[in-house]
Amino acid sequence: MAALRRLTLGPAAAGLLRAQPGGAGAGAAAGRRWVRALRRSPVRVLPPRKEQGAAAPAGRDPAEPKPKGARPGPAPERSPAGLGPRYEKAEPGDRRLGKVVTIAKSKKFRDQHGKILLEGQRLIKDALDAGAVPQTLFFSTVGHLKELPEEKLKKTTLVKVKFEDIKNWSDLIAPQGLIGIFSRPDHAKMTYPAVQLRNSLPLSLICDNLRDPGNLGTILRSAAGAGCSKVLLTKGCVDPWEPKVLRAGMGAHFRLPIIANLEWESISNYLPTDTQVHVADSHDPRTQDKMEDVSGKASSYGWVSRPHNLKAQIGREDLAFDSESEEEEQGTDEAWFPELDTQCYHENWTRAPAAAVVIGGETHGLSTEALRLAESTGGKRLIIPVVPGVDSLNSAMAASILLFEGKRQLQLKEKQESKRQKFPALG
Repeated sequence: MAALRRLTLGPAAAGLLRAQPGGAGAGAAAGRRWVRALRRSPVRVLPPRKEQGAAAPAGRDPAEPKPKGARPGPAPERSPAGLGPRYEKAEPGDRRLGKVVTIAKSKKFRDQHGKILLEGQRLIKDALDAGAVPQTLFFSTVGHLKELPEEKLKKTTLVKVKFEDIKNWSDLIAPQGLIGIFSRPDHAKMTYPAVQLRNSLPLSLICDNLRDPGNLGTILRSAAGAGCSKVLLTKGCVDPWEPKVLRAGMGAHFRLPIIANLEWESISNYLPTDTQVHVADSHDPRTQDKMEDVSGKASSYGWVSRPHNLKAQIGREDLAFDSESEEEEQGTDEAWFPELDTQCYHENWTRAPAAAVVIGGETHGLSTEALRLAESTGGKRLIIPVVPGVDSLNSAMAASILLFEGKRQLQLKEKQESKRQKFPALG
């Protein structure tokens, strides 16, 4: 019996039994308690040390304890059916989504690291179809991934998170549960929809000092709908990849080239040869010069930067008293404000091989550089008349009217040329 107890309990336990008072009965009771304890906490069987070393990752001893505070990494998972791309499942307390969303909303970060934030099923799908490069995709249900092209997500980090986490970090009232971080698209490397290219017109849009995200997004959407060939943004415009602009654009960013942060000296390099540049203006100098309000409000001056020009006018009046000749005063006047002919928007302004329209912001209006570019190409002021006393249209509405009018004129011009080729004039 003693030998059996030593075999079962080991030398240490046998010594303990011998040391206990009360004889063999007390020792037997203690032995039974020891066996029950072993049954409740079974001994873990360890593999040989060689097998442990083979299974352990290289560079770390398998017997070495993990660093304090380290959490096990998320294991790759698949959809319940075993199909679809592999993804990670975010652990509780995973802060990647919050950090990424916060950083991507910063313009400074977008410019420095070349990343943008996209949210929503349709916007992300349009970006993937156009060739935008995804880096990280956060989703709440596997069903979101099934609606995206799987072949374009092979090199993307996919992370499944709780819908509450996306809802907390989303700017949308009703988030769809899908947020993506993409590399900032390069217009030269994008693949735009074939139907968009087939309906493209020799019509360009130039945005000058547009700072309202909602207006810019609406303008981009109208430009894509009208069939513009490209949109150029000068320095001073709001970042076209800001989340508010992306939401208002409704996918227009991935339907036509958008070239931002341009100097006025380089604008002509992005326009086709013989392009005639026109400017949008809600102020008709032919009929409203006497009624001009000098309150300084943008709505009083239209889309031309009248407050800036009023300051210039005051400076010219001061110069008029000091100048010794009328030629000096006239030269100063021409330097401040280029003269352009005006016409209503519905009159033909697409006679040139290509046309471009400049839309200015409502706060600062058109810059002098825009007027000089229009003057150098023989462009005109395009007036959208409104009932006297009614506030002028905002920049987004004005751009939509002018672009679709330009589309109508260009299509009519193409139809007339096609008719002349089919029925050439006799003699």
